[in-house]
Amino acid sequence: MTERTRKFSSELDRLIKDGSLLDFAMQRDCYGSEFDKKMLSHFGGDKKKLDEFIRKLPHFRSEYQKWYSEAQAVIKYVLPHRLDDFISFYEYQKPRKSISFHNYMIRDFLQGLQMTNYVGDITVDGSAAIPEFRQQTSILGAAKATLDSVLIDLKSILQADLFDSEIESAQALAKAGYLRAAGAICGVVIEKHLLHICRTHKISIAKKNPSISDLNQALRDKSITTVPQWRFVQHLADIRNICDHAKGREPTKEEIESLVSGSEKVLKTVF
Repeated sequence: MTERTRKFSSELDRLIKDGSLLDFAMQRDCYGSEFDKKMLSHFGGDKKKLDEFIRKLPHFRSEYQKWYSEAQAVIKYVLPHRLDDFISFYEYQKPRKSISFHNYMIRDFLQGLQMTNYVGDITVDGSAAIPEFRQQTSILGAAKATLDSVLIDLKSILQADLFDSEIESAQALAKAGYLRAAGAICGVVIEKHLLHICRTHKISIAKKNPSISDLNQALRDKSITTVPQWRFVQHLADIRNICDHAKGREPTKEEIESLVSGSEKVLKTVF
């Protein structure tokens, strides 16, 4: 297992563990004393163990969003074809004429939404979001299983490790004063990484030899990257172009340092 694979595996383990605690926290929010009674029985009537368990539970409404964002990022890399499913359990994708148990989502829970009938009886409450959250944790489990199996895209892992090595070479060249060479290496790394991301997302590229700008625009057009990410990559492409044109001005040390650190950032944030 490579260092990068280990990193994703460790992150998934943490998210799955945190998800389990969030599940318990969600149940307690919904069922209160009934949940406490059930857990007390689980702990053999040991009130101290119950109190310690409850003390360690997170506050779902304040901690879910962080968990959700981190889980999205990992799933997007490890199991990209399930990302839309993962998001769909957070909020309903179409306009709702009415809210029922079947279309009550996690976002509704976070807002404390309850539905009542004409006599004031609650017909739908936060407990309806528990199955939705469990679907999200199940997708995380599937991502973990995929990562641990031979089905994982080993090419992506090996390529990422190779890119890390090339960035280290660029850093060494820049430190020795070979600024153009360092910039050229970073440019190739960014270009190959963006091309791989395009292929991962099945984005067709018309040009036979696309530039960083071509690939960057293709990813933006398909909403794979955000506008700030697009601008950042374009800035790096501009610096790379200075390095590639021998008749132009020399790149500055600051520009190459920016290109090297920026290349690292692209590898970690664009996927």
